Amino acid sequence: MNFENTPYSAAEAAAMEAALKAALAGPRGANPLVGAAILSPQGEQLAIGYHRGAGTPHAEADAIFEARKKGVDTAGTTMVVTLEPCNHVGRTGPCAQAIIDAGIAKVIYAVDDPHDPAAGGARTLTAAGVEVRSGLDGGKALEMNRDWFDAVAAKRPFVTLHIAQTLDSRIAAVDGTSQWISCPESLADNHGLRGLIDAILVGTGTVLIDNPRLTARTADGELSAHQPLRAVMGLREVPEDAAVRGTDGRFVHLPTRDPAEALGMLFEQGVRHLMVEGGSSILSTFLAADLVDELIVYIAPTLLGSGTPALNDLGITTLADAQQWSWDEAGGGAVRVLGNDLRLHLRSPRGASGIIKNSVSQKNMASHSDTAEYLTGGH
Repeated sequence: MNFENTPYSAAEAAAMEAALKAALAGPRGANPLVGAAILSPQGEQLAIGYHRGAGTPHAEADAIFEARKKGVDTAGTTMVVTLEPCNHVGRTGPCAQAIIDAGIAKVIYAVDDPHDPAAGGARTLTAAGVEVRSGLDGGKALEMNRDWFDAVAAKRPFVTLHIAQTLDSRIAAVDGTSQWISCPESLADNHGLRGLIDAILVGTGTVLIDNPRLTARTADGELSAHQPLRAVMGLREVPEDAAVRGTDGRFVHLPTRDPAEALGMLFEQGVRHLMVEGGSSILSTFLAADLVDELIVYIAPTLLGSGTPALNDLGITTLADAQQWSWDEAGGGAVRVLGNDLRLHLRSPRGASGIIKNSVSQKNMASHSDTAEYLTGGH
């Protein structure tokens, strides 16, 4: 049974705040940021968990694990989580079943899961006798993952765009040299990201000029255990001896200049998190098309004064139309010092789009003022 009109207690509200804060420690990408808290019947916070990235335990399982490490008996407790518990078997088991197995009596979540394979957790929990309520801090949970909701609704990968540039926004000198603008610490960070994503994309121009390998490598130069699909977008042919082709079969040529079409092709191949790298042309193409969810920029304390700019014309002619990105505290913070470089982490200027509005059930919108206010611009 769903007790949606029952007021939330101060302890439940505080637990959701703790879960939302914990969620921000995780990385953005193919999965949403999710946090969970476990409360005793008396309202004491017993354990906090969050999702640490693809292939790791989901927030609910992480919170249960943390509780068991402390010797806490989870039978009869309440779980407060920022997203509806999943109901499918992927790299990890279904969270709804983990909650049932842990004997948790009540679940409160912020917003429904729009991802079809994962949805339905609330029904499974209710059928098993778990009391389920939803909508607490729904607006905050939506805002935290608005770009992920966009990508899921559009059936395209979540897109991270990576730029390594000088202080004056150059990605190469006049003679074309660009290795290495970033310091070793920034390069290591980038390779760490490559080890988490599903695919990395560059244009044919980058392949013909730089002949990159696009592999994920460890600090000692060895190949990482996980390798992203290497994708090249453009109408020109990729040379048979191009390094990007590799020998492992994880290469694809996307014969298009349309970024939306390229994303559709990659989505059909199972790509859910894409990192776009390369020259100013492909970077600008994705930005101009409003198809970037996350921006990661490494800035080296170097001046060139001339050379290849990081971006081309985005079609913006007046300041009023400028893209206004926002700082992103998820996954380690908005601004970090890496060696001699600055690492900037930003979220798209897309805002609370209609796609996100459609991801919330009308039931939640009608029942919970905080979610309804968010969807009408209140937050």
